[in-house]
Amino acid sequence: MAAPTRKSVEFFYDVLSPYTWLAFEVMCRYQQKWNIDLKLRPFFLSGIMQGADNRPPGMVPAKATYMGKDLRRLTDMYKVPFKMPSNPAEVMFIKGSINAGRFLTAVDMNCDQYLEELTRQLFLRIYYRDEDITEPASLMSAAAKAGIPEDLAKQLLSTIKDQAVKDRLRQTTQTALDHGAFGSPTIVAHIDGKPQMFFGSDRLELMAHMLGEKWHGPLTELAKAKM
Repeated sequence: MAAPTRKSVEFFYDVLSPYTWLAFEVMCRYQQKWNIDLKLRPFFLSGIMQGADNRPPGMVPAKATYMGKDLRRLTDMYKVPFKMPSNPAEVMFIKGSINAGRFLTAVDMNCDQYLEELTRQLFLRIYYRDEDITEPASLMSAAAKAGIPEDLAKQLLSTIKDQAVKDRLRQTTQTALDHGAFGSPTIVAHIDGKPQMFFGSDRLELMAHMLGEKWHGPLTELAKAKM
């Protein structure tokens, strides 16, 4: 009997989103359990918000208050070492993520074997160590922790203002919008030839059902994010 065809699952994301980190870690764990090919798709969250005419939940006072409590509870459940940065507004609305998104895109275009761990290290910088992700030295530090050789990291960093990298990030952002994205993460599972879009970190069990896979909970025994 032929083995079941592997299903493609695209994970569209921006490292500025704290809920995205939770979903990212869980999906990285499940790629070892499910019959899927997980494809990481870095996009630009500001472009998504503008294109979908949406606004960040942190700009709604009641949602911002709830998010802080919610994330603390989820951190324990998912065993992800999350800590809110000392100045979330500066991180999310002033500094932004364009350089990080372009760096991830350059890695995806040239040596995607490092993409998962670089993504994780950028999340750790923002949401565990309260560190910058915008400056070249910050991106180089994340690359080093992700195991990217220094010479290669420098070469990739030198390309983040290249038109090809900008166009790729813009294209990925538009592709997510075309799937109906309005925030991060946007997960697109290709099931029976049709793309099925899921938003957020709390629809993974539903996605498992639609994929015909078994949901085993957070799979904390497979956690990779280290404090």
